[in-house]
Amino acid sequence: MKVRNLLIAGLLLQTASGFSQHHEGFYPFSNGKQYGYVDKTGKVVIQPAFDKADVFMEGLGHVKQGGLYGFVDKTGNLVIAPQFEKVGFFPGSAPGFFEGLAAVKKGGKWGYIDKTGNLVVSPQYDDAYPFSEGLARVKQGLKQGFIDKTGKVVISIQFSNASDFREGLARVKTGDYKTGKWGFVDKTGKVAIDYKFDDCWDFSDNMANVRVGDEVTGKWGYIDKSGTFTIQPKFDKAFLFKDGMAIVRVGDFKTGKFGYIDKTGVMIIPPQFMGAFHFSEGLACVQMSKTDKWGFIDKSGKFIIPGQFEVPSDFMGGMAYVQIGDIKSGQKGYIDKTGKFIWVQK
Repeated sequence: MKVRNLLIAGLLLQTASGFSQHHEGFYPFSNGKQYGYVDKTGKVVIQPAFDKADVFMEGLGHVKQGGLYGFVDKTGNLVIAPQFEKVGFFPGSAPGFFEGLAAVKKGGKWGYIDKTGNLVVSPQYDDAYPFSEGLARVKQGLKQGFIDKTGKVVISIQFSNASDFREGLARVKTGDYKTGKWGFVDKTGKVAIDYKFDDCWDFSDNMANVRVGDEVTGKWGYIDKSGTFTIQPKFDKAFLFKDGMAIVRVGDFKTGKFGYIDKTGVMIIPPQFMGAFHFSEGLACVQMSKTDKWGFIDKSGKFIIPGQFEVPSDFMGGMAYVQIGDIKSGQKGYIDKTGKFIWVQK
């Protein structure tokens, strides 16, 4: 896939959701063979010993050894031995623990463990997602529903598609997977916003982006929790709000440009980017054209770090992982918000 296609795919997943990972000061790195962790100063705090590593979530890091996944603490000790085929995550986050539990796959089925590694919900689902606001989404066959932390099904497994609870509501789809309509339910399963949207995403900053019409000619706008439009459908694509701003696209998938609006629908940063990411810690990663490099802008649209990076990145805990030049011979590592390298991969 080309970088632009990867970007679009990431944006379609709304990667900068309300569940984007907070950072706990440990950054995974590779010595070319194995993975360990550095801190914000670039000091190695856990020596490379793993086949793969992700950022820490709720005090534990998700690591891979021998083809299976487990968890390491901040001293580098494996506190949950690698034994799982997969670990669940939200788009925009690392796999790991959410609200004290982790969704794990073992023996081809999904269940949940606590931080000691004990199974609290036995593996029994075809798919499972992290807990959010006390409930977790699970899948059996082609249908989805929600369970509580005891494993009790509290919203029956009935939806052809669904997402996780955010700000008290979850978006769900009834009818056929392709042609059904989207609406929102509360935590009892009661319909809070009727099934009337052709596509929609989760609530963020008390607003949800929804589409009326088909994928090609339909338009995107924003609703409040009563289902009332606060920004009328007028964009060719619209993404969730984060830090008071949202990405929108003006024009079609191939030639359209991205810009940023405020919560009144006013275009704060004009559509001028071929690629754009959500704001994270005050900066957003953007690309002017397909041939340009990626850089970082502030909320006025001014470039703070000029375009020079091969792939997009987000700031987490004050640092972003970037690459300059060829993937084999170029410079890779973590930069601070001035663009200065704090740690360079050797």
